[in-house]
Amino acid sequence: MIAQVKEEFHRLFGKEPLIVSSPGRINLIGEHTDYNEGFVLPAAIDKKIVYAIALNGTDTCNAYALFNHEKVSFSIHDIKPTEGWINYLLGVVYQIQQLGHEVKGFDCVITGNIPIGAGMSSSAAVEGGLVVGLDHLLGLGIGRMEMARVGQLAEHNFPGVKCGIMDQFANLHGKKDRVMLLDCRSLEFQYFPFEFSRDYKIVLVNSMVHHSLASSEYNVRRAQCEEGVKILQEFFPDINSLRNVTPAQVEQYKDKLSPKVYDRCLYVTQENERVVQACAHLQKNELKEAGALMYASHEGLSKLYEVSCPELDFLAGLAKEREEVAGARMMGGGFGGCTINLVRMDKVDEFISFVQTRYQEEYGKIPEVYVTSIEDGTRIEA
Repeated sequence: MIAQVKEEFHRLFGKEPLIVSSPGRINLIGEHTDYNEGFVLPAAIDKKIVYAIALNGTDTCNAYALFNHEKVSFSIHDIKPTEGWINYLLGVVYQIQQLGHEVKGFDCVITGNIPIGAGMSSSAAVEGGLVVGLDHLLGLGIGRMEMARVGQLAEHNFPGVKCGIMDQFANLHGKKDRVMLLDCRSLEFQYFPFEFSRDYKIVLVNSMVHHSLASSEYNVRRAQCEEGVKILQEFFPDINSLRNVTPAQVEQYKDKLSPKVYDRCLYVTQENERVVQACAHLQKNELKEAGALMYASHEGLSKLYEVSCPELDFLAGLAKEREEVAGARMMGGGFGGCTINLVRMDKVDEFISFVQTRYQEEYGKIPEVYVTSIEDGTRIEA
């Protein structure tokens, strides 16, 4: 991809670019907890977006996407939301400007192999690659956590998805063979070795259902959680998010919450506990116990948070039938995308064959499967 993007940049712009690679992410456990100031356990992976980028000495930004062969241009003085993938670039430029930095015109070519709509956060990879590239070219000195905020706010203000900070954080802080426990309230984080990479592979199975509902429903879920916090604050004045709430407290005031808000709050509070428990199991090399928490996470996402779909439930059920799978669940915003499966390395091919055969029998299509590894976060390649 690096050679491809460099060659295209030379052809279009006739100069030498900076190369930036920006990974997608997986999340072992801790879904929809980040915007509730909870815990998540993500990692950067080997699927990535690659930029070739250089300043051009003008006030115009030119971007060419190899994935759809679309070229777009915009002025750094006229940044406003629009439609399509360019929104992510516009959002990043705008947020850097909001920090008080001067952004200059640039040329870039973008390619990548992160499947769109599969829940691996291709959007955060687009954002992270651009902010790292511009920071380097302009000598801005933006810290990595501030870069993550730039990407998060870009997504809030341009595509309009009120996401938490997990995706952008994982994209920018990833380390090879490490998962990261992120406290989304304090933004403190800790690396945990993923010791199982010698024996197990992370296998993502794509339901082939594009999660088109995810953006709008994401914002609905966020509003329902905020409604729950507002009601619970009457009884627990010190809380300011579901991070401060226990499942027992949600149960205690179940009759004060609407059924949907109760379900959402119960799921989030239980999921926060599962993340902490999963880290304890990983430290003790207890993969089966951590995997059982992944299955419980899926059940909560499906039944309480209602962000799964029949196809994802079917895939999680298939995984549960297999002895070589330590744990599995849907991953990402939901309503489509992938399941994440921890599969014994010597049985990966057998697992893939089983899943693809059964899924095709059920839904008439063969799911794409991605065997991934945990890699470093966004970095300058050359």
